[in-house]
Amino acid sequence: MIPITSVIPTVMSRIKKLPMGHGIDLRTYKRNRSVLIVRRSNDEFEVIRNGFGKEQFNATAKEIPRLLKGLLKKEFPRSNKVRLYSVGEDGREIPRKI
Repeated sequence: MIPITSVIPTVMSRIKKLPMGHGIDLRTYKRNRSVLIVRRSNDEFEVIRNGFGKEQFNATAKEIPRLLKGLLKKEFPRSNKVRLYSVGEDGREIPRKI
């Protein structure tokens, strides 16, 4: 879990390293709402909102911080911490190496 204030810088540093088809899943503490970011091409990402509302966006790397800021306010209004998961091509969580 990471503080909500450092979500955008953390996501921006991680999406630069993502392979095609892989993504990052942001979830609330209870894991009932999420924002999923999946790399579709070199600079094209798909952002999927699944919580209070369900929406799907296509964005470039430059557009993601502004889009993410709005989505975090809508989906995680009272959260102080956010769960961050790496997701593979098949949509399953990739276990962390310890």
